[in-house]
Amino acid sequence: MDFEMDAQRNAENGSYEAVVDGQVVGMIVYHTPRGDQRVTLSHTIVEPEYRGRGIATRLVKYALDDLLARDLKLTNYCTFVADYIADHPEYKGLVDGRFPGRAVVPDRAPRERTN
Repeated sequence: MDFEMDAQRNAENGSYEAVVDGQVVGMIVYHTPRGDQRVTLSHTIVEPEYRGRGIATRLVKYALDDLLARDLKLTNYCTFVADYIADHPEYKGLVDGRFPGRAVVPDRAPRERTN
């Protein structure tokens, strides 16, 4: 089933959201410590009926591109985000060296990409 997905940052809710047909079907929860230049990503959620369609992957890319554009560093607690960065090493520079978070980016070669 083909579908259009939009991604957006919802600062009011502290989430990056995946929207399909006007409905939020996935999100990455984040927190920005007051006065800090970094964002903490805690976890990625996709509604069960939308899993396996690449929504989380597209949403993580959107969130990381947003952090790059806003010149922010990343403290990561989400293993899905960590695996994404391992597969897309161009984002490794986003991880805050002083406060990397608990979901450490695996030190491995990127996996084969299917899309």
